[in-house]
Amino acid sequence: MANERILNEKKAAVSALAEKLKASNAVVLVDYRGIDVADDTALRKELREAGVDYKVIKNTIMKYACEEAGMHDLVEDIKGTISVAISEDEIAPCRVLHKYADQFTDKFNVKAGFIDGQKVDTAMIKNLSKLPGREGMVAMVAGSLNSIIASLARGLDEIRKLKETA
Repeated sequence: MANERILNEKKAAVSALAEKLKASNAVVLVDYRGIDVADDTALRKELREAGVDYKVIKNTIMKYACEEAGMHDLVEDIKGTISVAISEDEIAPCRVLHKYADQFTDKFNVKAGFIDGQKVDTAMIKNLSKLPGREGMVAMVAGSLNSIIASLARGLDEIRKLKETA
């Protein structure tokens, strides 16, 4: 009976994780072997502040959850000491995890990710880490639109002035 109870708990854990993976826009796998407690605590705090859910999950549960969530390509990278960062923001986990990977090159490595329905490698995660965050991108787009509207208003004002003088 105990085995059946444990199996049901594991199935529930897989289903819950699969739902979380399906609802996310970014999943990043990290090999965290060798990172000490103080650095791990700082990493977790920074990820939490960025709105990223970061956990150490058993590989078998993670593999089954990835299969259930349709992230089949990610299964091959689930080996060794793995932690996972899950977020709705595509850039936040990449930025924070890559910062720590640069800081602890021999202890902390970003392995792979699944962003917006596609598997991404370490190089892509590095490139994404250099992009501004969602708020920064929205501000850039808003600034561009504001510039276009301001130019249009100046142009229309010049046309009005020309018609008044004519």
